[in-house]
This record gives sequence, C-alpha cells and structure tokens, in this order.
Amino acid sequence: MARQVASIRFRLDVRGDSPPYRQLVDQVLNSVQSGRLLPGDRLPSVREVVTQIVINPNTVHRAYRELEHLGVTEARPGLGTFVVSGSEEQSDAAISSVRVLRSWIQKARESGLSDDEILTSVRRRLRESTPTEPVAKTTELRERARTASRRRS
Repeated sequence: MARQVASIRFRLDVRGDSPPYRQLVDQVLNSVQSGRLLPGDRLPSVREVVTQIVINPNTVHRAYRELEHLGVTEARPGLGTFVVSGSEEQSDAAISSVRVLRSWIQKARESGLSDDEILTSVRRRLRESTPTEPVAKTTELRERARTASRRRS
C-alpha cells in the first residue's frame, strides 16, 4: 500500500537553463520512470521541500500542480500529494513528449516566432497529420500547449 514519504531528495541547479519548478517536475518524472517512486508514494510536503532546498514555496506548488496536470500525481486535501497508479506508463510518454515539445518551442522562439505563430503552426500540423494516438491524447496535448502559452504570455 502507500508508503510513508517517498525517498526523493530534490536538487536545484542554479546555473542551469531550466527553471526551478521544471527541475522539480523532471526529478519526479525521472524517479517514477526509474521505479524509485511507486504508486501510492507521498511526495514531500511543500514545507519539507522548502527546508530541504532553498526555494520559494510557490515554486514547489507550481511543480506539484504541473505533475498533477500530467497525471503523475494527485493532491489529497489534508494528506499530501501522491504518485498515482499507472503513472509509470504515463510518465514515459509525458517525459519524452514534454521534452520534445519544450525543445521545439524554445527553438521556435529563438528563431523569432511569437507564441501566436507557434500555436498557429502546431494547429496546422495537427490538422495535417493523421492521428496515431487516441483523440483524447491529442486533445490533452492541445490543452497543454494552450496552457503553456497562457503561462508565458
């Protein structure tokens, strides 16, 4: 069943290009993928993370919300944030898809494209492509792209 607090120790690379919340998300995704975190494991509380590393509590909240949005964790009011069943398979796809998408967005921005132009390009490619995954996955990716764009605007 559920173990106590998951054995994950967060680290931040202050010199890295990745924002702190993204580093936390990636560390959890990698831990789930590798089996260090299992379904039912409780992530450290925001307070525990803040005492473990020097980070703003809002940044930890943002990372935990992103993990929940990806379907890797769920927040249980008064109990904490837990890794959900089936997240091992979801995290493999999420890790690779999000990394590719993030890299592509960064390259598109570096080439001078605006967020609106990026979204237009993605929408056009989606219409042109033949779905290879269930429609629900495509819808989920579109929603993620919209959310990411709103966050950056």
